[in-house]
Amino acid sequence: MISPEKILVSWLVRLGVIVALAMVAGCGPAPVDPAAAPGKSGPKEIRFAHVHAPDVAGELHFTAVAFGEALATLSDRHPVRIFAQGTLGSEREVYEGMQLGSGAAMTVSGTAILNNFDQRIGVVDLPYLWKDFDHVHRVLDGEVGRLLAEGLEQQGIMLLTWIDGWGFRNLVTTQKPVTRAEEVKGLKIRTIPSPLYLAALRMMGANPTPMAYGEIYTGLQTGVIDGFEQGPAILVAERFYEVAKHLTTSRHLFPAMVVCYSKVHWDRLGADEQAKVRQAAQTTRDRGRALAPQREAEALKTLAERGMTIHGIDTRGWEEAAIKLQDQLAAERGATDLLKKIREAAKK
Repeated sequence: MISPEKILVSWLVRLGVIVALAMVAGCGPAPVDPAAAPGKSGPKEIRFAHVHAPDVAGELHFTAVAFGEALATLSDRHPVRIFAQGTLGSEREVYEGMQLGSGAAMTVSGTAILNNFDQRIGVVDLPYLWKDFDHVHRVLDGEVGRLLAEGLEQQGIMLLTWIDGWGFRNLVTTQKPVTRAEEVKGLKIRTIPSPLYLAALRMMGANPTPMAYGEIYTGLQTGVIDGFEQGPAILVAERFYEVAKHLTTSRHLFPAMVVCYSKVHWDRLGADEQAKVRQAAQTTRDRGRALAPQREAEALKTLAERGMTIHGIDTRGWEEAAIKLQDQLAAERGATDLLKKIREAAKK
């Protein structure tokens, strides 16, 4: 006996065939989307998504707004529409949509999520790897940045430019201050659900707790987590100072960030349009980089004014332990060659 499910599938298949034949016989060819052909005229909105608050105090929204402004000075054919605070989905959902040519055409994010598409990019997220902002720029504007961009392009993601997060990531706790390395032991610290971030916090002695970004505030309120780690500008933009009272300047990770474009959408642009989009992205990069050290200092000052206590800490033990961890994680991702280049650039 044929099950009802199989009967339903059979009828759906037949219906699909009938519809297809009707289209071929009587409906003619499907209309062509003018935006799908390179170089066609007419405005085409660029949907720019990110997951942070719509506040230019944070580097993600600032980047989206600055890009829209920069592109508007170069072309009136591509108005930029910003979808903030995850309205088009999580970071992974946005990137997967971009691979398919659906949802957003652009996004700005940290690099941790991109490990899901090309593991080699994880080399930029290793703990205690970066000396300063200049070291980051020498590396990511050079051969290493180019090689990583090529890897992402093969996955359908165009990396247009590297941008700076506004400040190194630090430990943030609700009630317990952390002033010595041993005081981190056992604390439930939320981090990005990435093997590299989890490994970094384990190395520091914490109990790393992966959690969706949108759940952090409530997690801090309810005590599900003891703290998290993040850059200072985001703490201001997202008002995390309301529920977390201590920041320890561990500076354990540099938040390298990227502005990316869907390759499907990119290939629909003419060469002149592509050049203008790249130019706007580079202008945005330069604006953000010029602000990064200043915004980091301003954010720390603002956090102190709004009730957070800022603690210094001796990080030498963590820095030494990080060298072995860097070697291990880079090897696992086939990025030992890139790690070597990054370390060499630190000496210049």
